Amino acid sequence: MTVDFSHSDDFTHFNNEGRAYMVNVGEKTVTHRTARAEARVLINRQTFLLIKEGGIKKGDVLTVAQIAGIMGAKRTSELIPMCHPVVLNGIDLSFSLDEEKCAVAIEAEVSCDGRTGVEMEALTAVSSAALTVYDMCKSVQKDIVITDIRLTEKTGGVHGDYRFST
Repeated sequence: MTVDFSHSDDFTHFNNEGRAYMVNVGEKTVTHRTARAEARVLINRQTFLLIKEGGIKKGDVLTVAQIAGIMGAKRTSELIPMCHPVVLNGIDLSFSLDEEKCAVAIEAEVSCDGRTGVEMEALTAVSSAALTVYDMCKSVQKDIVITDIRLTEKTGGVHGDYRFST
């Protein structure tokens, strides 16, 4: 199947020959942009209590995961091929322990004043944090599940605001 890329605005990261390229955002207006994302890490009761009580041998799971999330957001353009480097104004990660569901809930909020959004940075932040929870707890539980990684909100830019609805 051959796709004609020359007349389609739907394929913004492909040139007229169908080859991937990084979109030029140089002409776009600088605006304030924010993005929020979330993820959940499902664990068993024993692992939940070890995290809650600080009993994981590798250290304080949530503190290390918070640092990993911040680092992930800052390095997003190195991980996602067509993602522009963005000067971030701030990155805030929050964690909550859901005792009923035996889960670690992770939320990230990222902001910048720039020509492109920070959705990927927020998603990378929660993903990096979730992977760190997994890594730090894998010695006590093998069947950890990372789930519900999603963008929950974004503001700014030509495409306008977005809010996830269930």
